[in-house]
Amino acid sequence: IEQPTFPKITEMCVKMIRRVNDEEGIKKLVNETFQKLWFTPTPHHDKEAMTRKILNITDVVAACRDTGYDWFEQLLQNLLKSEEDASYKPVKKACTQLVDNLVEHILKYEESLSDSDNKGVNSGRLVACITTLFLFSKIRPQLMVKHAMTMQPYLTTKCSTQNDFMVICNVAKILELVVPLMEHPSETFLATIEEDLMKLIIKYGMTVVQHCVSCLGAVVNKVTQNYKFVWACFNRYYGALSKLKNQHQEDPNSTILTANKPALLRSLFTVGALCRHFDFDQEDFKGSSKVNIKDKVLELLMYFTKHSDEEVQTKAIIGLGFAFIQHPSLMFEQEVKTLYNSILSDKNCSVNLKIQVLKNLQTYLQEEDTRMQQADRDWKKVAKQEDLKEMGDISSGMSSSIMQLYLKQVLEAFFHNQSSVRHFALNVIALTLNQGLIHPVQCVPYLIAMGTDPEPSMRNKADQQLVEIDKKYAGFIHMKAVAGMKMSYQVQQAINTCPKDPVRGFRHDESSSALCSHLYSMIRGNRQHRRAFLISLLNLFDDTAKTEVNMLLYIADNLACFPYQTQEEPLFIMHHIDITLSVSGSNLLQSFKESMVKDKKKERKPSSDEETESDSNSGSGSESEVEASKPRRLRKRVDSDSDSDEENDINAVMKCLPENSAPLIEFANVSQGILLLLMLKQHLKNLCGFSDSKIQKYSPSESAKVYDKAINRKTGVHFHPKQTLDFLRSDMANSKITEEVKRSIVKQYLD
Repeated sequence: IEQPTFPKITEMCVKMIRRVNDEEGIKKLVNETFQKLWFTPTPHHDKEAMTRKILNITDVVAACRDTGYDWFEQLLQNLLKSEEDASYKPVKKACTQLVDNLVEHILKYEESLSDSDNKGVNSGRLVACITTLFLFSKIRPQLMVKHAMTMQPYLTTKCSTQNDFMVICNVAKILELVVPLMEHPSETFLATIEEDLMKLIIKYGMTVVQHCVSCLGAVVNKVTQNYKFVWACFNRYYGALSKLKNQHQEDPNSTILTANKPALLRSLFTVGALCRHFDFDQEDFKGSSKVNIKDKVLELLMYFTKHSDEEVQTKAIIGLGFAFIQHPSLMFEQEVKTLYNSILSDKNCSVNLKIQVLKNLQTYLQEEDTRMQQADRDWKKVAKQEDLKEMGDISSGMSSSIMQLYLKQVLEAFFHNQSSVRHFALNVIALTLNQGLIHPVQCVPYLIAMGTDPEPSMRNKADQQLVEIDKKYAGFIHMKAVAGMKMSYQVQQAINTCPKDPVRGFRHDESSSALCSHLYSMIRGNRQHRRAFLISLLNLFDDTAKTEVNMLLYIADNLACFPYQTQEEPLFIMHHIDITLSVSGSNLLQSFKESMVKDKKKERKPSSDEETESDSNSGSGSESEVEASKPRRLRKRVDSDSDSDEENDINAVMKCLPENSAPLIEFANVSQGILLLLMLKQHLKNLCGFSDSKIQKYSPSESAKVYDKAINRKTGVHFHPKQTLDFLRSDMANSKITEEVKRSIVKQYLD
């Protein structure tokens, strides 16, 4: 029994089962594979086959401990749903067999835990078995009803290791689902569960308290109605909080408060947890008292959110989050709105507090979703003729109003440098969109931005949301694409760990793919949308757009690395680069020429003779300026050495620079867009192997089929606009004008 299954088999199963939500063909294959492997009834006499099956399932469950068990639930739901209307139900029969045998295995592991040699192995197996039973209970709690009394004693497990705590938490979760389904359970059994849970709530930490209060909620609210028992527990912690609040008001620096900090933290958490599962404003709890308990709890918890100790603040916010699940309307209170929005929008606020506020919103939305699904199922059972949609809209209307209050601040959390903050913000937005609580168009630019996150899990989640929005609302992605790219630059700025390094628009890995490649791949299929998107990006390089240089570099990087598939795509970009260069480039050169003086010696007011001489030379500038501004192949050759030639050109223009350096810096700044376009065109030409004649012959009005050929990309071609990178790294825009800076700007002009 203790022999583990082969690790390779477990690994293969884990890889396969994670594809359970893939495209239909793969999903079907996964379902069929695991139906044969796990969910086919085993002959009663074949104990060995059943043991093998149990070990395989629990090994896979143990291997997925850190990544979550959604796949198991999905698989089981798919298989049970497929045989709902069938007369023979092999999956249901197999599940019953598995649950019964898992319970048997738990008892065997329990016995062998006294054997010190195998204690670690068996403890891990025990956790895996109980976790697997919980997963079955979550989908089909009826399977565990007959085993509830067997599970109850595990609530008294002595906790010394992480595995012991996991046993208690999973048993509490199983009993929470199963006890309400039991027919006429004995009073002794129920009283024992209540007492065991209460002892655990008083003794252990947050995770145990949370699951035990949740279990107690199911047992008391649905079965025993032992409200006095819970009311006494609530008053114990509420009373302690009130006392600690009064002490703090009298003397915030009191040593008594420091000594009582553990009690304060436990009370804040437990009061909140109890308020999540019990409505203490019901007469069953408070009797005829006119005191509004929820308002009193809100006042108490809000007081401690202003505490100087961050740990106390965090626990108070956790308590608030719990209370809001029972009473969502409290989130409309002005002091709550101010608290949440100030924490989310304040750049200097603690990361822990930001994460906790986002977690509170996430938990609220998850609970609402679960509540809605359950209400929907219950309603279908009792009255198919009722209007289900109307029933759902009442509850979702509240959630929608709440999310409208906090949406902007949650979206702005995408621009935080800590990935954990971005992670929870994205979770909240995904839940909000999946429940249809807001119009998705306002989230599109932010999701495009999150699609550039360094963490693959977040990128994929954001991209998946965009795909879902695109399915339902065609054109939304294209409409917000440019705004999304600008926001993605902001995200990259926020997470850039070295501010001196310019933000780049491609991944620094083997692929060198554009950060916004998923966005481009969504738009490229529609020729009209693609062209409009590319032109909008190229327009940002126009000197009138006043786009900051680093953003232009970021956009140029993306344009250089987008996943182009046909020749038409890069040719269209190069065609429009030529148009932009012919207008903006010429204007830029002209403005620089106009800022130059003919010769520094002649800057004084000219005499009438000089004016006459000047008129005869009107518009052409000094001989050196004219010479330097000619194309190099037409200039007088003074020296065969090209470096010397270039040096002469630079010196010639240097003589003509004005005393006022502002136009020089303006030129250096504005010219970066032109230089980037020149570099981008050259890069695309090298990457795709286009000849000059092919580029010149291209016309955007020609039939799409002419340029529909696939691109033959060359490997090892990288986009490296050195001048712009040097400009940004040296912070030339804010530099003091030295001779060296002037020479650099003149070189840009000549290039």
